[in-house]
Amino acid sequence: MARVTIRDLEKTFGSVTAVSKLNLVIEDGEFVTLLGPSGCGKSTTLGCVAGLEDPTSGEILFDDRVVTELTPRDRDIAMVFQDYALYPHMSVHDNMAFGLALRKIPKSEMESTVRQVAEFLGLTPLLNRRPGQLSGGQRQRVALGRAIVRNPAVFLMDEPLSNLDAALRVSTRSEIKRLQQELGTTTLFVTHDQEEAMVLSDRIAIMHAGKLQQFDKPKTIYNDPINAFVAGFIGSPRMNMIPGKLEHRDGATHFQASDPTITWPAAGIDTSQRNPSGVTLGIRPEHVRLTRGDIGGMNGTIVLVEPVGAVTYVDVTIGEVTLKASTDPADDFADGEPVKVDLDARRVIYFDSTSGERLRPA
Repeated sequence: MARVTIRDLEKTFGSVTAVSKLNLVIEDGEFVTLLGPSGCGKSTTLGCVAGLEDPTSGEILFDDRVVTELTPRDRDIAMVFQDYALYPHMSVHDNMAFGLALRKIPKSEMESTVRQVAEFLGLTPLLNRRPGQLSGGQRQRVALGRAIVRNPAVFLMDEPLSNLDAALRVSTRSEIKRLQQELGTTTLFVTHDQEEAMVLSDRIAIMHAGKLQQFDKPKTIYNDPINAFVAGFIGSPRMNMIPGKLEHRDGATHFQASDPTITWPAAGIDTSQRNPSGVTLGIRPEHVRLTRGDIGGMNGTIVLVEPVGAVTYVDVTIGEVTLKASTDPADDFADGEPVKVDLDARRVIYFDSTSGERLRPA
């Protein structure tokens, strides 16, 4: 096991900067996910840690050992790829044993290790089959087994679940989490799926345009996003964003949307902060409250109802603004129904409309 330190990592391709001055510390035994949209630099970062890409500048350490100039085979890593990368002409047993054979591990030790890991992964009945005779989930478990038998200092996983169907993705990610917790191996995982990242990770590093945006525990990132990009990227459905401005009147600060029907107290937000006239109000769907009746709240009209089982998502218009709310299916809201709309004041957050930075209470 190892502590992985990424220090001032930069990777350029010609005039394009794929990773810009990235600094991360992944603690020994920690599961960290690099998360972000396509082209954000997460796979390039993983490639640099693996030794598959040469950094333009910066360094990578495993514990106190600088590995930046080492070949992949000398870094004591094991990778799990998106496409499994199994040898089609070899059996499950031989695929798992191949790396050990290259390292000239004694045959008796190799056999013992392969069978122990196969038992651990439920692959024992499949050891004589070839990859073409396996399901997608089984092939992914073989790829995991091939990595585990090496007992590496670091696991590197590059979108290993993206080729699986929805049901297999859920079951396999649970398997990966269980395995990592039991093995305690330091793991760096790459995905663009924020639900995967939230479920699997001890901490998440969110990247955008090659730059690190926020690095923290999943719950902290969800509840306390550092900027508008993070707030909008994490969460499904996405956070509601309402453009407007801050106004100081009657001794208090208020948010005023571009639509005059939406106004909201902005208690504690300092109007002297940068660009206070242009702000965006953010509120997650589960913090938008819809009620029937004539008392309290802003006047809204339901325009779309989306039942998804445990919750029902409802689109509601207030003037020209549409918000998405998460509701109890028992409320049974209907298209065209008038409702009152309230926002949970403790959960409303504000961002500078120009920079996207979070505006916090003074």
